[in-house]
Amino acid sequence: MLPPTRGRPAPRREAKPAAAAAPGKIRIIGGHLRNSRLNVPALPGLRPTPERVRETLFNWLAPWVEGARCLDLFAGTGALGLEALSRGAGEVVFVERDPGLAAALRANLDRLRQIHGQVLNLDGLAALARLAPAFDLVFLDPPFDADLWSAAAQRLESGGLLKPHALVYVEAPAAAAPALPPGWLAHREGRAGDVRYVLYRRDAGLA
Repeated sequence: MLPPTRGRPAPRREAKPAAAAAPGKIRIIGGHLRNSRLNVPALPGLRPTPERVRETLFNWLAPWVEGARCLDLFAGTGALGLEALSRGAGEVVFVERDPGLAAALRANLDRLRQIHGQVLNLDGLAALARLAPAFDLVFLDPPFDADLWSAAAQRLESGGLLKPHALVYVEAPAAAAPALPPGWLAHREGRAGDVRYVLYRRDAGLA
């Protein structure tokens, strides 16, 4: 056995730099793109619709989504619009003002070979003045701290961007009370924690 060394300090270990946090991932849960993964960057206010809520929503939408012309306003990761494409939507227009998220959306559409998706790198409200009518289905899920539900809903209605019996999905804090057009009738709704999600059906006779 070797005698212990004395007076010699233990070698110092260099501290390793902290690894960068890996981005989160979400998956498409149904249709021909099922189980495809999407990166979720760590950005303030980015809050993808949870899998359980998307599953419920697209069960509600099953009779209408195939062939539908859709608008994913305030798209973020584009999870809702990509889920619609996966289930046979005829076209999805994604609107996202963050350049990085818009670029990631385009990359995902290319990677997943989705030729019926279009990404507009624009502010959501500003885009409503430039879109061609009319949509069968709109996903309205803006950042919760921006309070844009009412303004977006009114512009969708006044701009003629909705077909007579269009469907509009609205996701908002349960405590919020967005002012929606009178012709939007709640078709189905649910709650997940502090979030209320509602599928509205437009009644052209009341609009």
